[in-house]
Amino acid sequence: MQRRQIIKAAGLTVFGAGLPVVGSIAQDRYAKYKGQTVVMSIPSHPHYDAMLKLLPEFTKETGIKVETDRLAVPRMKDKQLLEMAKPKGDYDVVCYVVMWKGEYVKKNLIHELDPFFKNAALADPAYDIKDIVPGYLENMGLVGGPKGYLAGPGAKLYGLPYGAETSILAYRRDIFAKHDLQPPATYDELQKLLRVLKDKEGIGALSSRGQAGHQCVHAWLLHLNPMGGKIFDANWKPRFNDEIGVKALKYLKEISDTGPVGIPSYGQGEMMTAFLQGQSAMYLDATVIFGPVNDPTRSKVGGKVSYAIHPKATRYSSQSGGLGLAIPKNAKNADAGFLLMQWLTSKAQDVAVCKLGGGPTRNSTLGNVDLIRQYPEYITLREQLKYSDPDWRPIIAEWDEINVQALGVAVSEALTGKKTAEEALNGMVPKVTDIMKRGGYLKT
Repeated sequence: MQRRQIIKAAGLTVFGAGLPVVGSIAQDRYAKYKGQTVVMSIPSHPHYDAMLKLLPEFTKETGIKVETDRLAVPRMKDKQLLEMAKPKGDYDVVCYVVMWKGEYVKKNLIHELDPFFKNAALADPAYDIKDIVPGYLENMGLVGGPKGYLAGPGAKLYGLPYGAETSILAYRRDIFAKHDLQPPATYDELQKLLRVLKDKEGIGALSSRGQAGHQCVHAWLLHLNPMGGKIFDANWKPRFNDEIGVKALKYLKEISDTGPVGIPSYGQGEMMTAFLQGQSAMYLDATVIFGPVNDPTRSKVGGKVSYAIHPKATRYSSQSGGLGLAIPKNAKNADAGFLLMQWLTSKAQDVAVCKLGGGPTRNSTLGNVDLIRQYPEYITLREQLKYSDPDWRPIIAEWDEINVQALGVAVSEALTGKKTAEEALNGMVPKVTDIMKRGGYLKT
């Protein structure tokens, strides 16, 4: 079966081919939970900034109150793990980064969603799972299938994409016109532009993440995948230090050297701000950029930015990741939490959050005429999603440790010049191999 057909079939399994609907049940779905309070763990992130503006309407419609605990992403995970380890935690809904899903399931911390969607008293028959972008649903929500995180036999739904994203190229249309330049379609063209833009314009050519840990690994993966590289081979043996891995890291070092000053210390926020404040001519990263570009409180480049698909190296490939929503096993108000998740990710609210600067999760939203007028870049995004790779990184339970404590050190060492790309990546093979042996992927 083609991947899209597999996900479609999985969706039908999760939601049922036809849920029974009784008129009074549909009308009174929220009555039982009126007056309850859903506590939600969320990040400091543009999509969730937009979401906060929707919550009063949810309470008005349902009678369910919502409290949010808003933290920076690294602190958010620490707090979630602490709360979800208690007999009864404080959170009814948690926002998670895609890398955490396998770990949360392996530790038995979050609910499978199938029972909620099969409960006719809770499920909205108009929800339409097939409308969610298939790659987002697979990447953000499925655990237990092929490799432990892809669609196929054994995959179960544990979360819903909300703030999911892929990568896209944004560029300063005015600067490119001034120098009679075209947006790069290939990695060779992109590489040539790095020095040209730096020399001609005197600002950074391409903004990028570079901060030690997850951030710099994210930046490296943006180039590793289009070049045809992967972290592991088919037998879980590390291959990130092969010729392709080294080439991608050297490429990232060149981006850092020709980019805004300070890339080795940039996280996602700093990288985005550099572009928004006119300190770079290009941005190649998450589609979360769409809303902030047009926010005059954050951006000096509104009206000057155009978009193109992620350039091709040996193949087209773009990020698959972002944020999703799940229900902790120890939630006090799990049903009410599900009702909030279902409402936020519905067709109507997907459109609403996008109008406020959030990111689309559904195909119907990407085709919404009013939104396309507001965000013509959705046309490019629809094309880009054809190349979004759900296997962009290995979302196994051990990935966060590998990502932060091993590869996140190696990539940073190369970007700061402490080691060559070869030395940095080769030096982490033993550590990653030990982690994979401990996890049972490799024989000791």
